[in-house]
Amino acid sequence: MLVRTLDEITDTDADIKTENWRSKRIILAKEGVGFSVHETTLYAGTDNYFWYANHYEAVFITSGEGEIEDLATGEIHELKPGTLYLLNDHDKHKVRPKTDITCVCVFNPPVTGREVHDADGVYPLITEPESAAG
Repeated sequence: MLVRTLDEITDTDADIKTENWRSKRIILAKEGVGFSVHETTLYAGTDNYFWYANHYEAVFITSGEGEIEDLATGEIHELKPGTLYLLNDHDKHKVRPKTDITCVCVFNPPVTGREVHDADGVYPLITEPESAAG
C-alpha cells in the first residue's frame, strides 16, 4: 500500500510550476500501476493550450470555474466543481480559468514526471521500467 500526501510533494521535483499552472505529481509511472495522478492548479486569467497526443487524460474539477474549448469542434463547456472531462480522442483543447481551478488529473499511459509540453502542447511519450505495484 502506498500512502502519500500533497505536503510530501510540495516543492520537490514532483511539484512542477509554470507561469500558467502548477502540477503536483502524486503517482507516477515508477509506481507501476498503469496510470499517473496529479493535482493541478490552473491560474485565473490564463489561456492554456494542451494536446495529449500520446496520453489519455481524465480531469475532475475540485474547485474554481472556467471553460474548456474543444479545438476540433469549437464547442465550449463550463468547468466548475464536480465537472469531469475526459480527453478520450487525444483532443486538442484550451482551458481558460476564470478563477484558479484545482483539479485531479489521471493520465494513461502514466507520466514519468520528466515530460515537458512541446510547442504543440504535447507531452512526449517517455517510458521507464515500471516496478511491480505493492
